[in-house]
Amino acid sequence: MKRREFIAVFAGAAASSALLPNSARAQQPALPVVGFLRGSPAEGSAHIVAAFRQGLKETGYVEGQNVAVEFRWADGHSDQLPALAADLVRRKVTVILASATASALAAKSATSAIPIVFVMTVDPVKAGLVASLNRPGGNATGISYLTSALGGKRLEFLQQMAPATKAVAVLLRPDNPATEPLLRDLETGAAVLGLRLIVQSVTNERDLENTFVAMAQQQPGALVVGPDPLFTSRSAQIVALAARYALPAIYTTADSARAGGLMAWGISLTEQYRVAGTYVGKILNGAKPSELPVLQPTKYDLVINLKTAKALGIDVPAKLLALADEVIE
Repeated sequence: MKRREFIAVFAGAAASSALLPNSARAQQPALPVVGFLRGSPAEGSAHIVAAFRQGLKETGYVEGQNVAVEFRWADGHSDQLPALAADLVRRKVTVILASATASALAAKSATSAIPIVFVMTVDPVKAGLVASLNRPGGNATGISYLTSALGGKRLEFLQQMAPATKAVAVLLRPDNPATEPLLRDLETGAAVLGLRLIVQSVTNERDLENTFVAMAQQQPGALVVGPDPLFTSRSAQIVALAARYALPAIYTTADSARAGGLMAWGISLTEQYRVAGTYVGKILNGAKPSELPVLQPTKYDLVINLKTAKALGIDVPAKLLALADEVIE
């Protein structure tokens, strides 16, 4: 075909396209949609959402360009998670990111077809989400960072930080599946160390202020903050309350110590959500969740905030400083 004829044909095709109805020209491939399901409020969750988006980007997906994200927040009301999960299924999302254990269980109950990527604190095999860690075998996979077996060690770190402590308060969410095994581990550790536990239950963010008032009346010498999306999303408030009542506190994620908490021994929550974002991206690229192994952190970091220690009048033992993976000055 001669160049002039080619130009004429191309121009004619373009003109014909312009004459097509709007509906025909609008038939572009729809963006894949990721459903993001979390039990806590959106407030206080910006850091994990940013990390999740970073993971998506690393696998070639940018929200608003070639992928859409539908967020569903239960605002601390875990009983709403099944309905929110069902809504995402009705909307036929491509993948569900289930943030924390209760969200993962709700998503799994809502669908056996849509791929699920979870970030959770309990054993997904025991929870019935996967057949095995290496070969999940169904529509779910993700990241499992077990915190229940770390409770005794956190008490040990607290006792070294505040050796005069005889009673330790424990902040827990009663309906979190990770609570029962964590409490058993804490009770075992407390018996070994000669500590008395003061268990304080919180069901929503409105309870936090009153819980600390009741806690202070029992005069604990230190505080363990349990793992829960509510506590991570309200980390700044909990850190401020611990400071107000002069309570040396240890947290389950390094992010809380970086936000002003005294110390933490655990994983970086932002890193887990970045990795979860890469898993979602892999599934969007064609990977099957049944063949993606459940990932588990291989390292837990001890983070100590010296600014907070100074404000509490604590002279951090040299032994703890030597053990610390990160010291905030």
